[in-house]
Amino acid sequence: MEISTETDKIVSLAEVKNILKKISKERKELLYEQKIALEHAEKFAKLSAKQTKDLITELMKLDHIEEIHAYKIADILPNIEDDVKAIFAKERYTPNDREIKNILEIVKKHSIE
Repeated sequence: MEISTETDKIVSLAEVKNILKKISKERKELLYEQKIALEHAEKFAKLSAKQTKDLITELMKLDHIEEIHAYKIADILPNIEDDVKAIFAKERYTPNDREIKNILEIVKKHSIE
């Protein structure tokens, strides 16, 4: 049995893309799963890793936004209220209309930058 010293960490699609690109430069070929993950990240990561990190940081300042929600929002970049509601659909806490508008404003601001 191997003991891992690494801890689990949430990463954004932009970070996944950067990590896998770095690995692909170090190796001749990525594993099949890594290739698929890189293709997905390249297709759907709309912001750079820095832009994504800035967005997550700002979202985390809002009340009731946990790290996992901030990362989901940063990956999906919702632009309508229903998309935000879908992110919180299985959660105990659902943001109210004002909080949803704040989330959408923050996403819009970071998507334009």
